[in-house]
Parts: sequence; structure tokens; C-alpha cells
Amino acid sequence: MSIYIALHKQCDLPDLEHYIPIQVGAALHPKLGYLADDEGNNISEKNANFCELTALYYIWKNTDDTPVGLVHYRRFFYQKKYRSDEKQIVKYQTFCNIVNEETVVLPQKHYFRRNNYEQYSMLHQKKDMDLCRSVIYDFSPEYDEAFQAVMAQKYIYPYNMFVMTRKNFEHYMEWLFTILFRMEKLCDLSDYDAYNQRIFGFLSERLLNVWVMKNNLKIVSFPVYNNTETIGKHLMEELENGIKKIMR
Repeated sequence: MSIYIALHKQCDLPDLEHYIPIQVGAALHPKLGYLADDEGNNISEKNANFCELTALYYIWKNTDDTPVGLVHYRRFFYQKKYRSDEKQIVKYQTFCNIVNEETVVLPQKHYFRRNNYEQYSMLHQKKDMDLCRSVIYDFSPEYDEAFQAVMAQKYIYPYNMFVMTRKNFEHYMEWLFTILFRMEKLCDLSDYDAYNQRIFGFLSERLLNVWVMKNNLKIVSFPVYNNTETIGKHLMEELENGIKKIMR
């Protein structure tokens, strides 16, 4: 099994067995000396729109790890040490003992004041979420009920972080990329700023929740430790960009 660490720059990483750094967008930037997502069958050149999904695509098409997981260079699943408040990044063997065909590991829920549809529409382009639902309904209408349920929730399992079995991973990747590649053909991003051009990364963060709900997987969640000590920076970035969008 492997837990892949998505990154785009040199950084200090924890020395943990079965954790493998992978450079995203390697086709667009100088190589950093890590495993790169522009090798083999890849979509590395799409990184500006697909974010960490270029790493997921590489893992899907070029590896056979099981279970398989994704974290970020500044975000890891953690648990407290026994009889201590000290944070400890979750070891791979712990995931092995948890994950099976009925169970997936996700970050702890993050709550919003608005539901997911309203929150996405405030920060990004409402029409993109509407198009996403249309594509899902056309491609896999059996997911529409779960999609609507997730959009009505006021929480999300964030960050595109997970650990799951290979069988579930293959199923999720096939479903996810079919939707996103269809959307890619229908979306005109020419007027989007650089932030909102990350559209497919933002959408997939919500779609993971849809896929997990529809497949009735048991969720085991861990807190997310941010090793830059800026917990919530990701969501603050979304909020700040949303405010800028409203003010324009």
C-alpha cells in the first residue's frame, strides 16, 4: 500500500514508511526529484484546472497499490499519541487495519453556515455546479439523489484526502474522471481568474462526498494536521476569494 503526498515544491516531509511524495503539475514546472505525475499515462499538463487530481490520475493509471490514499504536503491525517496531547501522523498500518470494501478514511467534517450548493455558488461559479449535476444525471442518474443530498448539507469532508481499497479507488476514479472530462469539454474558462480555473479540483472535493454517500461506505474520519500550522488556510483562501468576487 502507499499513501501519496501531493506537493508542488521542495519541503520538509515526515519520514514515514509507505508515504510517497508525488509532484503535481510536473509537466509544467522544473522537476523536484520526487515521483512526478508527468510519467507514464498522465494528465500532468492539466494541473492548473485539476489541481491534485493530476496526481490521482497518475496513481490510478500507473500503480496498483492497495489500500491507496492521498494527503498533501501540508496536510496529514493525525491522531493523538496514547495518553498524550501530542499529534502523531497516522501510520500506514493503522489504515490497513481500518480500510476494507465497506469503509473509507476521510478527514473530519468541516461545517459551513450555508449548504454546500450555496457555499460553492458564493465562492465559485454557480453555473459550474449546475452543469456538474446535469452531467451526472446524464452519465449516472442513480447518483442524482446523493448529489442533491450532499448539496443540501452544511458540512463537507474536505481536501480531497482519503484512504480506500484499490477496488473502491478504481471505481471512484472511473466515475469521477468520466464526469470531469465531460465537463471539461463543455466549460469555457477563458474569463476565469487563476483561482477559479482550479474548477475541477474544487468540484471533485464535493464529488468525493457524493460518491461515498451513494456507495453507502462507512466513514472513519481523522483530524487533519497542517504542518505549516495554518489550520483552515485552505477554507480561508476560498472565503477571501469569494469576498473579492462579491466586491467586484
